[in-house]
Amino acid sequence: MKDNYSKRTKIVATIGPAVSTKEAVANLIKAGANVFRLNSSHGSLDDHREKFNLIRKVSNELGVYCAIMIDLQGPKIRVGSLIADMELKKNQKVVFSHMQKQIDDKIIPVDYEGISNDVKKGSRILLDDGKIIAIVDEVNDKRVCATVVNGGILKSRKGLNIPGSTASLSAVTEKDVDYIKFAIEMGADYIALSFVRQKEDVLLAKKYINDLNSSIPVIAKLEKPQAIDNLKEIISVADCIMVARGDLGIELSAVEVPICQKLIISECNKQKKPVIVATQMLESMINEPIPTRAEVSDVANAIIDGADAVMLSGETSVGNFAIKAVETMSEIAKHTEESVFYEFDKDFELSEDMALTRQAIVFGADKMLKYVNAKAVLSFSHFGYSTRLMSKLKPSVPIILVSDLVDTCRKMSLAWGVYPFHKKWDSVLSADLLLKIDEFLTNEAGLKMGDYVVITGSAPNLITGRTNFVRVHKIGT
Repeated sequence: MKDNYSKRTKIVATIGPAVSTKEAVANLIKAGANVFRLNSSHGSLDDHREKFNLIRKVSNELGVYCAIMIDLQGPKIRVGSLIADMELKKNQKVVFSHMQKQIDDKIIPVDYEGISNDVKKGSRILLDDGKIIAIVDEVNDKRVCATVVNGGILKSRKGLNIPGSTASLSAVTEKDVDYIKFAIEMGADYIALSFVRQKEDVLLAKKYINDLNSSIPVIAKLEKPQAIDNLKEIISVADCIMVARGDLGIELSAVEVPICQKLIISECNKQKKPVIVATQMLESMINEPIPTRAEVSDVANAIIDGADAVMLSGETSVGNFAIKAVETMSEIAKHTEESVFYEFDKDFELSEDMALTRQAIVFGADKMLKYVNAKAVLSFSHFGYSTRLMSKLKPSVPIILVSDLVDTCRKMSLAWGVYPFHKKWDSVLSADLLLKIDEFLTNEAGLKMGDYVVITGSAPNLITGRTNFVRVHKIGT
């Protein structure tokens, strides 16, 4: 049984050219990938449709439940198309102006119309992931005049950041709306919203989703300084949080990111919301088969902090060692989870914003585990609400979810320590059903006769009602 449930932390793998075949996707799943991320910043809708269908086909053939996340590009500001690469030198005077293509080699085109409104004298403009820095001298007739303080070679379509000064940006762009429609059409499991600054950004994305008669959960990506200022409110309305350290490390000083990461994870755990840590976790494995010691420590410390999932970006999408990267992350997770440092505070306060009965049930179930030396929690759930609450307690045993909805099984593949199974068992708990459950636990779930499990579910219907009971059960009796 230990081998079946040896990794509790979930792994998000980004799909790209490096893993675009059926064999590659299958190997990623076998290596430990639980969630697949489609990045709308790259590729066309047709490309993503093909990848989406491939993931669904392979996971169905393997008999596993994998979630698919559509990651919206969001209001990412980019340099326009340049006539040629520009060498920017320290103390050089430059001009930024809104246009898609460069028509004057002395003016840097920017695809963001509001750039002249959102900067003032002294504002920093960061280019190409912060490698090039310019300070604004003045704004004149919608042109931004600046002085380069850190130079480099600027190429077309490189990213541009204006820390703390993007009030004119819409949280959901026209392209994002197209991908929201795509996510709903395809039946995606999660939508990730980029550059969240305040709770209203999340609510806006949810409105677009709800207006299209869908309820796909929204993952709020925290990568702006304003998001840290509004942390509690954002977490309260999001379904999941991603610590998106790439742009966060550009907009803030890089030395601030580790503390921000801990703050975000801590608040997510208080509010019982899943949290993903992302960006450059095993970055060197894009080109090397072995990670650096610092990268291994980074992944391990994110897990020790209480992350529910860790994510790979370029490592799997374009990396030369994509499968190895997932295998490595799996091994780090397993080893970390077995350590004496992997312990969490179980004295969570009941939240009045959540169903009190279900909170009480899962808290009680967690405390019962040690008294009977239970081998698993068996959670019956329609939408997975109580199972998510149990997951946030990070119990000492695996959480075996049984749901009558395939969609729930897929979504719950992101939840820490949850192993989903699809069963149409929505009936009153009886002696006959207990026999079925025992057969399932021994033949499919990897437990043994005589093992204790703690069962949570609803009555009278076992699955579709609200969780209202907890029961200690000995398999075979």
